[in-house]
Amino acid sequence: MKNNGFTLRKRLRSFRYAAHGIRDLFREDNARIHAVVAVAVIVAGVWLGLSLTEWAVIMLTIGAVLAAEAVNTALESLCDRVSPGFDEHIRRAKDLAAGAVLLLAMAAVAVGLFIFLPKLFALTA
Repeated sequence: MKNNGFTLRKRLRSFRYAAHGIRDLFREDNARIHAVVAVAVIVAGVWLGLSLTEWAVIMLTIGAVLAAEAVNTALESLCDRVSPGFDEHIRRAKDLAAGAVLLLAMAAVAVGLFIFLPKLFALTA
């Protein structure tokens, strides 16, 4: 009988695999764009003195966008492997995944506007 129980070695190995996935994610142009925007948002948040609640919302939003981009990239990679030629079902799956990232990125922009605009307006008042 195979022992599939919890071991520290297995947990450390799973973190290593996850780190490889994050490294692979940031080889993608779109993920790097998201990362640059995230850094800019963090710098702006420090400058404007966000509250802990605002930081929590911003960090969750950044994490969600990057996670969605990772899932999209994984799906595209798998689709390209399974069906290197054109397939309408593969196209649809890839478009839906990319659309999900776009929707989340647009929601992230809205979150940013809700948090940052009042602070920016207060600076000019």
